[in-house]
Amino acid sequence: MTYDIAILRGDGIGPEIVDQATKVLSAAATAVPGVDLAMNYLDGGADYYVRTGQVAPDSTWSAMRQADAILMGSMGHPDIRMPDGTEVQGHFIVNARKSLDLYAGVRPFKAYPGSRGLDPEATVDLVIVRESTEGLFASFGGGAQVSDDVFADTMIVTRKGTERISRYALDLAAVRNGRPSDGRKLVTCVDKANIFRSLAFFRRVFDEVAEGYPGVQTNHALVDSFSMNMMLRPEQYDVLVTENMFGDILSDLAAALVGGLGLAPSGDIGDDHAMFQPAHGSAPDIAGQDRANPVATIVSARMMLDWLAGRHDDDNLRAAAEIIERSVVETMAAGRLTADLGGSLTCSQFGDAVAETVVRVAQERAA
Repeated sequence: MTYDIAILRGDGIGPEIVDQATKVLSAAATAVPGVDLAMNYLDGGADYYVRTGQVAPDSTWSAMRQADAILMGSMGHPDIRMPDGTEVQGHFIVNARKSLDLYAGVRPFKAYPGSRGLDPEATVDLVIVRESTEGLFASFGGGAQVSDDVFADTMIVTRKGTERISRYALDLAAVRNGRPSDGRKLVTCVDKANIFRSLAFFRRVFDEVAEGYPGVQTNHALVDSFSMNMMLRPEQYDVLVTENMFGDILSDLAAALVGGLGLAPSGDIGDDHAMFQPAHGSAPDIAGQDRANPVATIVSARMMLDWLAGRHDDDNLRAAAEIIERSVVETMAAGRLTADLGGSLTCSQFGDAVAETVVRVAQERAA
């Protein structure tokens, strides 16, 4: 089967890091029999907005809906803004999540060799599952302006949205190895249920859904104290489920545990569509200098193969995803690192190194 992959290279460092991810994907497609990826490059982003006055053309939205999966680079520029003062990337990404119903923002965090997390001795292997279509982000593009001095945005929490994000988190925990400290399969509902009625409702619906998962344990945490506890004791956590804005903030915080956003992949996943991209921004200050760290984008591409493999029960894609993950680990364990991690490789040299390792690992696996 040929899989149609819609690709948006993005802005700033986006094109550079996406090129490394597609390089690694091409190496995997060549090295693993039965993997056939058709990469369709699409227009969209801040630079496109400057040229055309549109965030993306209608052809891009149509191609994304028809694609088997979407891979995107970092998008946006702090100096390129819409008439309302908001940045362009939000109008693309939030609208993509809503129009494609990408309700599960999945952000895994684990330490790779050579990473510089806050505590080198800490064992980090957790996943933040963020509800991505509701919460405070439901007001995006809307909200209320009472006067020049009064603005308001509303948090929206629905039963349907909470039930399905809870199921996603619980299903994920059921197939993971559990939290690093003791292997316990655990979903932590992170909220502010002591203050906000909407989040007390989020917690109540989560608990109702969790009753159908006797093999997964659950607990609750308030987002403020949890933020400290996650940084001090990350090994105590497995899967975290949370509202949209809280998940957005916690994701950037958790990246500090594993060495920064350059090592943080993400997927926006729905029942019928999925979009994968690095969790970081477009870093325009180093764009075009071949200095960016492409790990998050390469691992996001690996997540894309995993998702496609599960959706289509494709063992060839599972093998390719496993080979890419192993190749990233082996490349970094050999000290082949980008400058932000104390290494000497450029962005493109790191991509070359991983692609070469993919070929070798695939050959070893087949032998």
